[in-house]
Amino acid sequence: MTAPGTMRYRVRHAADARDRAACLDLRRTVFPADRAAADPLDALFAHVLVEDGQGRVVCTFRHIVHPSGGDVHRGYCGGLYALDALARQPGPMIELGRFCIRPGPDAPDILRLAWGWLARLVDDSGAAMLFGCASFPGADPAAHRAALGHLYRRHRAPPDWRPGRRAGRIVELAPLAREGADAMAGMPPLLRSYLAMGGRAGDHAVIDAAMDTLHVFVGVPVAGIPPARARLLRALAGACDGH
Repeated sequence: MTAPGTMRYRVRHAADARDRAACLDLRRTVFPADRAAADPLDALFAHVLVEDGQGRVVCTFRHIVHPSGGDVHRGYCGGLYALDALARQPGPMIELGRFCIRPGPDAPDILRLAWGWLARLVDDSGAAMLFGCASFPGADPAAHRAALGHLYRRHRAPPDWRPGRRAGRIVELAPLAREGADAMAGMPPLLRSYLAMGGRAGDHAVIDAAMDTLHVFVGVPVAGIPPARARLLRALAGACDGH
């Protein structure tokens, strides 16, 4: 899949073990746990890569289409968040994970290309919800206090699908919301993308020492994506030559 303005890149599913190894090579530069051992959940997920003109992987992520809410417990998020409320929601859901982009000046364009590809997946699968974990680099909550407080004040998920607590080490966001500073500048790019599409975050964060990250659950109800943004993503997907 290629698109106007991003002709240096193409996005596609990993087709074989060699492709998956290339995805893992990039992941190991971002996620420390991937350097130590294989992730057994990789076998459940489909893997996507974005390649540059030399065939180098510059972005990768994995996804699984859960046919119904009752299936969401089997993914990565289900091991760290209590998803009973989400499981009661209707329709297929797409879980995303291990999203990483090679740093560089084209990173924003690469991220947009990946979201264009995902727009097609949403339409093809009839998904009603996108969800995943959005990570902050560094597991020390103090470094992310303002951004986490902003999430609680402005982007908290509704109770009808907000995740509950399951992980052992968590940070409650409610106390941080009292600090008063808005901090979109402190949001990682992927999380900003989720929020721009109407994404909502949980009310707590999980400390993942193995990954050296702190992450929050984020869900994007497809029906709530701003119409102008949905049109742009579908236009990008429609301009592409397949996937």
